[in-house]
Order: sequence, then C-alpha cells, then structure tokens
Amino acid sequence: MLDVSGLQSRYGRIPALHGIDLAVRAGELVALVGGNGAGKTTLLKALSGVQPSTGRIVFEDEDISGAAAEHRVSLGIVQCPEGRQVFGPLSVEDNLRLGAYRRGGKDARSSLERVYALFPALAEHRRQAAGTLSGGQQQMLAIGRALMAQPRLLLLDEPSMGLAPRLVAEIFGAIRKLRAADTALLLVEQNAAAALAIADRGYVLETGRVVLTGTGTQLLADAGVRAAYLGL
Repeated sequence: MLDVSGLQSRYGRIPALHGIDLAVRAGELVALVGGNGAGKTTLLKALSGVQPSTGRIVFEDEDISGAAAEHRVSLGIVQCPEGRQVFGPLSVEDNLRLGAYRRGGKDARSSLERVYALFPALAEHRRQAAGTLSGGQQQMLAIGRALMAQPRLLLLDEPSMGLAPRLVAEIFGAIRKLRAADTALLLVEQNAAAALAIADRGYVLETGRVVLTGTGTQLLADAGVRAAYLGL
C-alpha cells in the first residue's frame, strides 16, 4: 500500500530524516519506535504532506512525493496528530463532522455512528464542548475525527501520551479493532512494548535513520530494543 524510499527532511539547515526506507501493506499495523528526537513525528508529517521532504513516496501505485496534503487525504492518508489538537470551543459532534469535510458531508451519519460505536463516551458527550473533555476523551475524539475521513492508511502519533493506564488500554483496544477491520495503521508510540505487542512489523528509528526492522515479536525479543526502549 505504502512504499517509501530515500525519504529525507530537514528543519532549516538541520537534517531530521536521513534516507528512510519503509513499507506498509494493506491491512497491516506497523509500529515506529525510538527515543525523543529520533524523527518519528517528522516522518509522519512528511508522509501526510505537512513537512517538506525529498525522496519517493508511493501510495497504492501513485507517486505522491510532491502531492499536497489535501490530495493525500483524498487518497486516504489521514493523520491523527500528537497532542490531540481538538477544536475546544466546538462540540464533540462538530469536531467529528470537520473530519469529513473533504467528503462534502456524504455518508457522514454512517461514519458518525461507526465512531460512536467505537467510542461510546463520545456519543454520550456529543453536544459537549470538546475542550471540556478529559484527556482520554479528547484522544478518542482525535482518533474519531481522523476516522471520519475514511482513511485507508491511518497515521497515529502518540495516542497514549499522558493517559492513565485504564485509558491507554481502551485506546489500544480501539486500535486493535481498527486493525481487525482491515484499516492499515502506522503507529508512533512512546509505549514501545504495547505498540510492538500488537504490531505486524516495526521499525526502530535513531537520529532520523532506520536502524532495525522486523516483526513486532522479533523486535520485542531483541536484546538491544529491550535495553534501549523497554527498560529491560
């Protein structure tokens, strides 16, 4: 589904990504793990078109290396950003409807019901201002808003950041359901153990380079990964 080769990006004169090669197959969950500053968020931004990059990005046989962000969304590449970034004064339902703006309102009701089924708390608070939700509920809303765009490839950036363990379990339960429904996912997650435990494959990034790749199980068992990212 996604084939990335030689991807590079920089902030001004400072290189952030150094020739990343990466692939995601249809229906696959791929985890990106690495320390702070490894380039994980920059990579997601480059894939979604909001961070300048060079190299080659092919999505479902179309070269989108120079494509605008909105075109990538129309193809089905959708990012759920780090930090949730919900529209605080707007209601939960209005936030969700904004996720479907590229579709012109078509089938918005069926998409809403899908999101409410995945996150019942959002249905309960659908008329409430998004800024008054708890952190966990805002993360559900951010994921739900991304799902309203009917992604073929969902880019998830740190979905468990700052959440209590019970809410982390709920978020990861939702991610498992999305994977079971054949949504392809590229997951950046500080909780490397949890991410690799549910991933089909994973990539380990260090200072903007892929230093290791393998199945989730292989990476969980790797001594270097366990020492550097799992605290074992």
